[in-house]
Amino acid sequence: MLDVLFYSFVAIVCIQVIYYLILFGNFAFLKPTEHKTKSVPVSVIICAKNEAENLNRYLPSIVNQNHPNYEVVLINDSSNDDTLKIMNHFASIHDNIKIVDVKKVEAFWGKKKYALTLGIKASKYDHLLFTDADCEVVSPYWISQMTAQFNKNSTIILGYGGYFKIKNSFINKLIRYETLLTAVQYFSYAKIRLPYMGVGRNLAYHKDEFFKTNGFINHLDIRSGDDDLFINEAATNTNTEICFSPNSMTLSQPKQTFEEWITQKRRHISTAKHYKLKHKLLLGLFYCSQLLFWLLATILLIAQFYWEFILALIIIRFIAVFITLYSSSKKLNETNLIVLTPVLELFLILSQFGIFITNLISKPKHWK
Repeated sequence: MLDVLFYSFVAIVCIQVIYYLILFGNFAFLKPTEHKTKSVPVSVIICAKNEAENLNRYLPSIVNQNHPNYEVVLINDSSNDDTLKIMNHFASIHDNIKIVDVKKVEAFWGKKKYALTLGIKASKYDHLLFTDADCEVVSPYWISQMTAQFNKNSTIILGYGGYFKIKNSFINKLIRYETLLTAVQYFSYAKIRLPYMGVGRNLAYHKDEFFKTNGFINHLDIRSGDDDLFINEAATNTNTEICFSPNSMTLSQPKQTFEEWITQKRRHISTAKHYKLKHKLLLGLFYCSQLLFWLLATILLIAQFYWEFILALIIIRFIAVFITLYSSSKKLNETNLIVLTPVLELFLILSQFGIFITNLISKPKHWK
C-alpha cells in the first residue's frame, strides 16, 4: 500500500509542477505589452442593491475617469436604503450618468441578472465595462486601459479585481490569496485559448456578445454567475483578451469575517458545476491534485517511507509554486502574500472542501 501511495505522490507532484510552471506560467512569465489608448465609446455598468454608502465612497473614482467618451449606467436593483437617492445626486452633477430603477417583482427569480439585463439594454454604447458598487478603480485611466484591448477579434476583456489590504488580518490575506490564485488561473487559461471565467468587478465585453448568447437566459435560474457563467458560455479561443496593467485594476472591500467569506464562496463555488466539461475536468484535476499532495505527503512522512525523497519532492513542488505565484503577484501587486503560501494554501484547500460538502447539503442564498 505504501508503494502505491508513493508512486501516486510522485505522479501528483508532477501534475502540480506542470500546472504551475507550464500552464500557469503562461501568465506568470508573460511580458506586459503596451496597447495604444483608444477613445472607444464605453458604457460603464454598475448594478447596486443597498449600496448607498459604497456608491457615495467609490463612485467619484468612476465618474472622474480620464476618458473622452463614456457613460455610467447605474442600476438600482430594488434597494431598501438610500441607493437611488445617492444615484440621483450624482446624476444631478454629472450629465453622463444614466439611472435604471428596477422595481421589486416578487415573482421574478432572475434577480441581479434581470437587473443587469435592463441596464445593458438601456446602455448607449456597444462596448460595456462592468464593475461593482463596492469597487474603487485604482487609476483615472481604468476605462482607457481596459478598452485599449478591444479590437476586431477581441470582444471580451478579462481584468483583475483585487481587494483592499487590511493590516494584521488573516482572513484578508486568505481572501486576497484565493483571488490571486483564481486570477492566475483564468488569465492563464485565456492565454492558452481556453477562457473559462471572468470577475464582474472588472470585466468588459461587446454588447453583441451579450445578445449572441441570449444574455443570461441559459442560467437565469442560477443564483450567481452573471460574470463567470456568462464568460464560460460566450468566450471562445479567439474572442478573449486579458488586461493586467497597473492602471487597469479595481479594488473592493473584502469580507471581514470568516463566516461572511464562506457565505460568499458558497455562492461562487456553486456555479462551477455549470462550466463546460473541459473546464471542469482541468480545474477539477488541479484542485484534486492539490488536496492529494497534502494528504499523501502527510501520510508518507508520518510513515517515514522514503522520507528523504518525499521531502525532496515537496521542496520541488513548492519551488514551482513560489516561482509562479511570485512572478504573478508582482504583476498584480500582491507580493506580500507569497511568504505565507503554504499556510494560506492549506487553509484554502480545507475551506473549499468544507464548502463543497456544505453545498451538497444545502443551497447558498442569493447575492444580497
